[in-house]
Amino acid sequence: MLNYFLKKLLYALFTLFGVVTVIFFLFNVLPGDPARMMLDQNENTEQLTAIKKKYGFDQSLGKQYLLYLNDLSPLSVHSKQVEDYTFNTNGKYNGIELFAIGQQSLLLKTPYLRESFQKNGKKVSTIIAETLPNTVVLAFLAIGLALVVGVVLGIISALFHNTWIDKFIAIISTFGMSVPSFFSAIFFAWIFGYLLHEYTHLPMTGSLYEVDDFDNGRYLALKNAILPAIVLGIRPLAVVNQLMRNALLEVLNQDYIRTAKAKGLTTFKIVYKHAIKNALNPVVTALSGWFASMLAGAVFVEFIFGWNGLGKEIVEALNTLDLPIIMGAVLIIATTFVIITILVDLIYAYLDPRVKLY
Repeated sequence: MLNYFLKKLLYALFTLFGVVTVIFFLFNVLPGDPARMMLDQNENTEQLTAIKKKYGFDQSLGKQYLLYLNDLSPLSVHSKQVEDYTFNTNGKYNGIELFAIGQQSLLLKTPYLRESFQKNGKKVSTIIAETLPNTVVLAFLAIGLALVVGVVLGIISALFHNTWIDKFIAIISTFGMSVPSFFSAIFFAWIFGYLLHEYTHLPMTGSLYEVDDFDNGRYLALKNAILPAIVLGIRPLAVVNQLMRNALLEVLNQDYIRTAKAKGLTTFKIVYKHAIKNALNPVVTALSGWFASMLAGAVFVEFIFGWNGLGKEIVEALNTLDLPIIMGAVLIIATTFVIITILVDLIYAYLDPRVKLY
């Protein structure tokens, strides 16, 4: 198991290296001067020169790429000369100095995602730390909804195979997979947040925390998560339903299930104790991909519902061309996807003993 994990980890590092490379060159071939973006209409020659030197924009594209890798790497070179880009200005490199050679030192640090162009030099890592937990909460709620309801509907469809119940659930699932998230978000917000607000008491917009009108600080507002979680969970719910139905039908036709029936076990015991565990394998695999994609797919949902998460932050960064936030958010999403993929591979191997750990 350890060798299997280390091999997966090595593949993950190569994948992330490719993601970092694509992100850097994709956003650095865009027209426009990043220094001018940061200064907006208030720039002058001295300010432009200072900004370009501070952020390394005066270097060649290849040198900027190496500096970006140095910023992201847990092991990075730090200069003790004030005029160098890698000088630890304002504590941008938070880490431990391992050793020093002349004017250079090697640091063990957290990845540095640079600073926002538009938010007064606020660190991207700080912005992501403030918004990512809200997106993760929303994704977990959506995945929980999809898992519970999808598995239950899949079991019902399999047990009532080819009946009107099975066909009705299949129609609903097809509709759920076909409707785009942004349309579902607008529809649910309008119907349940506006037209039926008197009965549902659900807001059209809102985030995980709200500020009290009487200045008593922030308070948790979980009701704001209901509609966006339902909208975000509709498509994975439909996929889980179909996967669970098909997998359970296949499992129920296995020889060991026939043996269990011959022993006189009830349908409930057969399904609960013997069939569900093996049928969950494709569901776990599907949900892993859905969870990671939700961090990116929540962009429209968060924006429509006013949910202060990473997705809404990405939309705002795209509108203002705040490239460090966009690049940092994409990198975080990619890293999350890679980590979840490794965990799911390990869980899949645990659930199914037939899987060999090559």
